[in-house]
Amino acid sequence: MLETWRWFGPDDPVTLENARQAGATGIVTALHHLNQGGVWTEAEVAKRRAEVEAAGLNWAVVESIGVGEEIKTRSGDFRRKIDNYKQSIRNVARAGVKTICYNFMVITDWTRTELAWKLPSGGYALRFDAVDFAAYDLFVLRRNGAAADYTPARIAAAEARFKANSPEQMEKLEKVLIDWLPARDFAYDRAGFRKMCEAYKDITPADLRANLIEFLREITPVAEEEGARLAIHADDPAFPLFGLPRVMSTAADVRAIFEAVPSQACGLTLCTGSFGSNAKNDLVAMAEEFAPRIHFVHLRNTTHEADGSFYEAAHLDGDTDLIGVAAVIMREEERRTAEGRPDAQIPMRPDHGHLLLDDIGKQVNPGYSCIGRLKGLAELRGVMRTIEAFRTGRIH
Repeated sequence: MLETWRWFGPDDPVTLENARQAGATGIVTALHHLNQGGVWTEAEVAKRRAEVEAAGLNWAVVESIGVGEEIKTRSGDFRRKIDNYKQSIRNVARAGVKTICYNFMVITDWTRTELAWKLPSGGYALRFDAVDFAAYDLFVLRRNGAAADYTPARIAAAEARFKANSPEQMEKLEKVLIDWLPARDFAYDRAGFRKMCEAYKDITPADLRANLIEFLREITPVAEEEGARLAIHADDPAFPLFGLPRVMSTAADVRAIFEAVPSQACGLTLCTGSFGSNAKNDLVAMAEEFAPRIHFVHLRNTTHEADGSFYEAAHLDGDTDLIGVAAVIMREEERRTAEGRPDAQIPMRPDHGHLLLDDIGKQVNPGYSCIGRLKGLAELRGVMRTIEAFRTGRIH
């Protein structure tokens, strides 16, 4: 697999030089300042590519050209924004960036309740606490219809948690849940977030899936023309939140869009952490089933708790068999090489590393500190080289 590294642009405290020292050769980045539905212009794309190449690296993957809420709901100015999306695909592909990761999560992106949860080792991880989440949804956001989404036992636990927490703790939780994401150029307040949830109250998962399929039927031919590969990212976490529809949480969800849009250009970002947040997902089986259309891989791990909470484990720990997933992806690379496919090498990045050592106390994007990802990449590199050694017969 091609070793890549997420970079949030010139303001990222983890620099391109850091990525190069970590051993990555490909960079995964986006034009975050242009993610309100406008066209990514040729000039801006060329500028970002030049920044990456000046550091001795290659812009390997776009993550992400944002898909706005108007496209997801097919309302308002969605037609113009789809046309802009098509032109952005053309412009990045013609600049040599052929893999385009994107997601179709409504309103939120990846969601956690804690951005620095202390591990027994002394490092810090991202965590989703199911009871804290319910406490916020039920007793702070007071979303219409929220109580119908929880069992009586969960409502009671959430109320107890809400009463036990201070106003400052709930305010901190709110900030983490609704108005923080790395490189996002806007934030929600409580009223605005509640209003956005209301905008989706009549949109079912079937409706959202239909909108996604219509979107893909429009943009996939553009990707085909440009030799580009679209790679949809999983919902994160891969189960419903805030009563909002989810359409990329399970193997059945992936099958639905692959059957509706059978083009090779319409593919998947296999994020083992996002899909792995749903304990029902078998990541090795998903890798095997969807291998021919996996265009990008995020490798990270999660550990589940009995109440539905989870935290992000070390890359080779947790509940997902990352070694098994890596073996499947590397077999797929061999198959593609034998077929002469131009996308035989699949880009991979270590995702959401722990906050460790000298990074503790520094200003970093949560999940994207340097040392934790460096550790993860080193571990995954060891896995890949060991698999390769077995395959070539150097070890038995």
